[in-house]
Amino acid sequence: MPENSRKYFFFVDNQKYEHDSSSITGAGIRQKVPNLDPSYSLFQEGHGNDPDKLVQDNDGFDLERQGQGPLKFYTVPPAAFGV
Repeated sequence: MPENSRKYFFFVDNQKYEHDSSSITGAGIRQKVPNLDPSYSLFQEGHGNDPDKLVQDNDGFDLERQGQGPLKFYTVPPAAFGV
């Protein structure tokens, strides 16, 4: 099956998003999420006991992770310390 006819998936804040390619960057993920506040941080959920990871715009991700399930991300608003 040609890659351009296959769909790949990932989740952000428990919402499923579809992508046409098996790879995507942090910036690409941000573009897929409508109305995502640019001041919010994006984190990748760690697998098992792995820690969650802050996603940078140029970080690359493989959406074809065979047998590992879809990638999951979540957003975090900027901290407001001392407010």
